[in-house]
Amino acid sequence: MISKLCAVLALFLMAVTVCLAADKPVSDDHIIDQVRIRLSGDAEVKGGALVVDSKQGVVTLNGTVETSRQRDKATKLAKKIKGVRQVINNIEIKKHG
Repeated sequence: MISKLCAVLALFLMAVTVCLAADKPVSDDHIIDQVRIRLSGDAEVKGGALVVDSKQGVVTLNGTVETSRQRDKATKLAKKIKGVRQVINNIEIKKHG
């Protein structure tokens, strides 16, 4: 009987821990790191030279890329990061010529 009670209590405590962890907001530093990783790891965006900032989950992207497709993809990638509420894309497209 006591072992069953302990098992139920343990499950309850694990459930509470998971619920509390789910409500914990993601820090802006974590968001910036994750967006940078995602951008730099993308073969199309090649975002290592892009500048990423975040304030309360609002991510701002700055820098220059070759095509509008790269610019749009950077926004899509940033939006997929947990904790991102909005993306402001200030990325410019290089002028050739």
